[in-house]
Amino acid sequence: MQQRWPQRLWIVRHGESAGNVARDAAYAAGVGRIDIAERDVDVPLSRQGEQQSEALARWFAALPPGERPDVVLTSPYLRARRTAEIIHAGGGLPVEPTEFVVDERLREKEFGILDRLTALGIAQEHPEQAEFRRILGKFYFRPPAGESWCDVILRLRSALDTISLHHGGQRVLVVSHQVVVLCLRYLLEGMTEEQILAIDREGDVANCGVTEYAFDPDQGHSGRMQLRRYNFVAPLEVAGAPLTAEPDANAAVR
Repeated sequence: MQQRWPQRLWIVRHGESAGNVARDAAYAAGVGRIDIAERDVDVPLSRQGEQQSEALARWFAALPPGERPDVVLTSPYLRARRTAEIIHAGGGLPVEPTEFVVDERLREKEFGILDRLTALGIAQEHPEQAEFRRILGKFYFRPPAGESWCDVILRLRSALDTISLHHGGQRVLVVSHQVVVLCLRYLLEGMTEEQILAIDREGDVANCGVTEYAFDPDQGHSGRMQLRRYNFVAPLEVAGAPLTAEPDANAAVR
């Protein structure tokens, strides 16, 4: 039987972005709006985010050539694409950036009318939405023109089908966003709403944190992916890169 899953799967959150920095500044100042000039898709990495990506590149480069990723899928958002490009430039990827698969299904969760608002801003400008979220919980709450976690999971089911169809037996790196990392765990490990939200409450996914799976042929009828590590930041610590785990700019509705 042909192997359905990748041999190895790494899921990496992008390096710290200018949006992470702007969010922190907004909360520190106690204001309702986050000062970001670009569209969310165009928000770049911060200098610290570049350093984190460089540190992660050195970690991948230290792996034996036959153990490094041979397929790269990335969110179309600039901060994710740039993270993957820096990993390549540092020798961590044999795959050229022109061969990266840019997949819009790996994009950040969409926040709709709550985009660029802090928790204070949401309470001030859209108190009814804050109440809806309290009642429904973050898993099912969908802001107007935005997405719920379930909406993200729906598109990720399709993305995983594509990965299993085209990249069975390969070593796949996915560079994406915090909610995507968590929702992929939900799917790959067959979690419940309560289980994934409990993991979410434990803390944010670190910028350039690594979640790694390996294929185990002895699990189930046709094998399955087994978690090897989650939110792994040792490569950054060894390289002396700054550790950051700030939520994305729209953390209040994440």
